[in-house]
Amino acid sequence: MSYVIRSVRAGEWAAAKELRLAALRDPVAHLAFLETYEEAAARPDSFWRERTAGGAVGADKAQQIIAEGPDGRWVATLTVLVEEPGTRDWAGFPVERKQGHVVGVFVRPEERGSGLTEVLFDAALEWSWGQGLERVRLIVHEENGRAQRFYRRVGFLPSGVVVPLGDAGERELEFVLERE
Repeated sequence: MSYVIRSVRAGEWAAAKELRLAALRDPVAHLAFLETYEEAAARPDSFWRERTAGGAVGADKAQQIIAEGPDGRWVATLTVLVEEPGTRDWAGFPVERKQGHVVGVFVRPEERGSGLTEVLFDAALEWSWGQGLERVRLIVHEENGRAQRFYRRVGFLPSGVVVPLGDAGERELEFVLERE
């Protein structure tokens, strides 16, 4: 089966919404995403339009990359957010370098193991280096071993940065890939 790997287009918000809601239904979504299905489903269409446009072809602060199947169905996605030095990230940590932050990684269960995630990451890194980013990072839940193994396999390494999550004592770990 052949897939098209590409950035989303601004008008494709309905497909972006559908894929995000599918991701939030995944049994391990609580380990990977910072919102619930109910929260996302309650958002108005204007939110999805703005979110999709902000990561679409031509955007320079974010890029959502998808894998589209031969039937046009979106089967996998990730987004790269650009973080600028002198700002603070989502967890309140200072950003010291121009870097990418990979978020929202999801592959539909029936497509897992097909190599799509590797191809998505290749596209994300190509876009990131083309934006002049010095490194790309991601945050992964300490108990999400499947994701951690994948990130190591594609070259990301733990940086030692630990992000506490809420009051339950859970933590997330930063993994980074430096530009060569």
